[in-house]
Amino acid sequence: MAFKAKKLKFTYSQKEKLKSKKLIEQMFANGQSVSAFPLRLVYLPTTFDEAIVAKTGVSVSKRNFKTAVDRNRIKRLMREVYRLNKASYFNNMTTQYAFMILYIGKEKPNLTQLEARMSHLFGKFLKKVSETEKLQGDDIA
Repeated sequence: MAFKAKKLKFTYSQKEKLKSKKLIEQMFANGQSVSAFPLRLVYLPTTFDEAIVAKTGVSVSKRNFKTAVDRNRIKRLMREVYRLNKASYFNNMTTQYAFMILYIGKEKPNLTQLEARMSHLFGKFLKKVSETEKLQGDDIA
């Protein structure tokens, strides 16, 4: 069954949130990652019942940010940047992915810093994915 991508909207619905504990554990065990400091993206190609491109979760280290207020603020900013820019990242994708975006920095970011770093991060991700698809295509031919 091939996945057919639709034009993405500027939403971050419940269907798009990564909540499966099994999938998260599998992602950290078998997934790949790319980094663009202070962000790290762990991803795993997978399939979902829903017609969505990606399920995404965000995480901030308790070690670096002791108060929940700071962690929640950073997570809220990361989700907002993802929501606003996901259409430009995923409009041409045909494979479904599970993502976990980790904030690994020690300073509190602002929205513009996160936006710049996340676009760089997903640029690296798309480049890495296109290289692996190209290599797999060469192996088949």
